[in-house]
Amino acid sequence: QVRLVESGGGLVQPGRSLRLACTASGITFRTSTMAWYRQAPGLQREFVASITSSNSRKYGDSVQGRFGISRDDERNTVYLQMRTLKPEDTAVYLCKADDWLGENYWGQGTQVTVSE
Repeated sequence: QVRLVESGGGLVQPGRSLRLACTASGITFRTSTMAWYRQAPGLQREFVASITSSNSRKYGDSVQGRFGISRDDERNTVYLQMRTLKPEDTAVYLCKADDWLGENYWGQGTQVTVSE
């Protein structure tokens, strides 16, 4: 039974930072590619960042240079460090796992709101 649980979302002022976490269970985390996506109401889901088991990283253009993805295999956790947040970053942030069998799994999401 695969479970991905995101945490760390909340309300933050523009220009500030926030760190999200996603803890996984039921998968072989060390061999899984992990990723973050985001989705604002009425908009298409957008790729944010990904990290492979060998720590190869990719970022979406909208967050390049501001966000950083990392993983802690001892804790089965992937992080998203968000810096210089903008109102346009407001969205539900979702964690995704691609496991060693090629299956995809999604967390429930955590809300990030960037506003005064």
